[in-house]
Amino acid sequence: MSIQYRVAFGKKDEAVEGPDDAEVVVRIDAKNATLDPTVAYMTGKLKAEGHTGRLLEALWSGDAAAVISRLASRP
Repeated sequence: MSIQYRVAFGKKDEAVEGPDDAEVVVRIDAKNATLDPTVAYMTGKLKAEGHTGRLLEALWSGDAAAVISRLASRP
């Protein structure tokens, strides 16, 4: 399963992890990165393109939360 995560800090300032040809691309603003990713997705603060099943697997397993947290806490 390949997922690309993008945490946006500004208009052209993003922290990115994952392959460019990922099955799912997840985007969230840094200001919302402290939210539970499942809640953020359900409230529209986390956007995703691609295979919804793969996204839900990442949300439920906690993988998405770990990666988003790491990207949002960049130096």
